[in-house]
Amino acid sequence: MLRISYSELFDTLRCVLLKLGFERPQAELCARLFADTTRDGIYSHGLNRFPRFVRSIRDGRVDTKAAPVLLASHGSLERWDGRRGPGNLNAHASMTRAIELARDHGVGCVALANTNHWMRGGSYGWQAADAGMIGICWTNTVPNLPPWGSTEPLLGNNPLVIAVPRAAGHVVLDMAMSQFSYGVLESYAMRGEQLPVPGGFDGEGRLTTDPAVIEKTSRLLPMGYWKGSGLALALDLLAGLLSGGRFSYAIGHDMEKETGVSQVFIAFDAPSGRAPNSPYSVDEVIEQIATRAAAKGELVRYPGEHVLATRKENLEKGIPVMPAVWDQVRAM
Repeated sequence: MLRISYSELFDTLRCVLLKLGFERPQAELCARLFADTTRDGIYSHGLNRFPRFVRSIRDGRVDTKAAPVLLASHGSLERWDGRRGPGNLNAHASMTRAIELARDHGVGCVALANTNHWMRGGSYGWQAADAGMIGICWTNTVPNLPPWGSTEPLLGNNPLVIAVPRAAGHVVLDMAMSQFSYGVLESYAMRGEQLPVPGGFDGEGRLTTDPAVIEKTSRLLPMGYWKGSGLALALDLLAGLLSGGRFSYAIGHDMEKETGVSQVFIAFDAPSGRAPNSPYSVDEVIEQIATRAAAKGELVRYPGEHVLATRKENLEKGIPVMPAVWDQVRAM
């Protein structure tokens, strides 16, 4: 792996986006979202995903000039049309609006239809937490996850993000409905590594740790088996109903051509880590878990803790990039 500075990564991505027709403010925000994702160690949805994002623009699936428009407003709930604009910009704008609504109403919800892949979903959880808000968001996807009991991918691998603000380090859960997302499978396959635990099935229906085999069969293992399968369905129903957009089955099966997805962004005006008149706090919960585990010689991390450590290391030492991917992006 090659290590480069954050500024070099950001400047390179911004330059490519400007050449693709983005206005400067949009190019800078889009580049920052990709650079931040890579900085935080989520390489599958950062730099490694960028060439596919560029292809989606060149193929006409993403409109660099489009911005979301308001369709309906019901107090703290709004419905927006993403107009097939850049997915990460649409998602960032939607969480921004949800935060604004939460400041007025205590809670804000933006349901977004007709948008594109949001890249790293955790970005919008960190965005909410940085604003002092509890954030919840999710998206549906192309049908790429077999429901429990089936071999055919009929469900979306619909990522869910839950973020809780905390001065000592936000708690940010960012997870797909499968044991490993397709982006993570791709990263392991590119490095020629096996998965740490089984992540799907081979052609004979046996569990396997080989990411390339799982990519070929498209038989990802739902997290929690039938529980992950059920949660994927529920998130798809909520996204489609609240946004008025498409459900997973109507999006199509080609992940390379995924477009027109539905998303939901919710923000709660958080009471600074402690509910009113409550003796309990978020910090105490995290401390209890870490202390009790440490007493047994065990190491337990809360969601988001590893991201903060990776962020610090990558800013100090440089961000690891795969030379082949970096050369491809620089050639753009």
